[in-house]
Amino acid sequence: MCRPLWNIRVVSKLLFLLVSMLFVFSPGLSSASACGSRLISGRIVGGADALYGRWPWQAAVNNRVGLICGGSLINEQWVLSAAHCFKEINRHEPPMINVQRRFPFGLTGVKRIIYHPQYTSTGDRGNIALVELMNPVNFTDYIQPICLPSESVTFPSGLECWVTGNITNPNTLQEVMLPLIDDKLCDQMYHIDSSASNDTTIIQEEKICAGYEEGGQDSCQGDSGGPLVCEVNGTWIQAGVVSGGDGCGFPYRPGVYTLVSAYETWIKTYIPDFTFSNMSIPPPLITGESRHEPAEGRREPAERMCSEGIKQIKS
Repeated sequence: MCRPLWNIRVVSKLLFLLVSMLFVFSPGLSSASACGSRLISGRIVGGADALYGRWPWQAAVNNRVGLICGGSLINEQWVLSAAHCFKEINRHEPPMINVQRRFPFGLTGVKRIIYHPQYTSTGDRGNIALVELMNPVNFTDYIQPICLPSESVTFPSGLECWVTGNITNPNTLQEVMLPLIDDKLCDQMYHIDSSASNDTTIIQEEKICAGYEEGGQDSCQGDSGGPLVCEVNGTWIQAGVVSGGDGCGFPYRPGVYTLVSAYETWIKTYIPDFTFSNMSIPPPLITGESRHEPAEGRREPAERMCSEGIKQIKS
């Protein structure tokens, strides 16, 4: 005996509705892909560690041995990193990009690595690289792209920004807040106890500095390629790429980063439809002790050096 056709249609519609509801209400999934948004932005009450997903654009460059460098997800297909991270890459063993280290897990192969043509082994200029992913990643509450500034964006000194990396443990993301330093002041600092003549420019115009005059907090070698990000009117934007410096956390040796905005034209050569953020960033209000106190109310003692790694995040 044949079943009524309407039963089949009703069942089909119910199944479609059920699947649709599961998709819409699945935890962790998000259709939001606006750059610079943190969907997980809270902090643990009474604790110093940030919640998992606090830096959703953080990427890790790995090979079969382990962590090579950091990076930042700028859209579903591309990661921004430092050129020096890939100078000894084995062509027969291309790296893998890990966007997050637990569910939702984002691991994909690398299609190609593009270095800036000005980059040399000295790393003075062009220490920036684009990594095209083999497969696009899916954006979730924990995986979001970071905004990149246009060439017209100027970052004022004193602006409190954050660096993230995996220096002490590949499975533990760490963070540190660092204020931006004026380029000329940074250059003067690097001339202290340096063999360079006073008329030699150490900090080039396509660099940006962040840190403290007395040292104590810094990004370190294991954080290379990672992002230096700043929050502007609720949107996070990447000011720099961890690229170099002299030592780690030493006085008068703040971190030196590749200035992302200086490479807008180069990035557009390979990602023509990429949209850069054009915004005006007012100078921060500095009163009393605010110069030395992070916006979120914590700072390591100056004597705690970078060898211990930057502030840990539970992940």
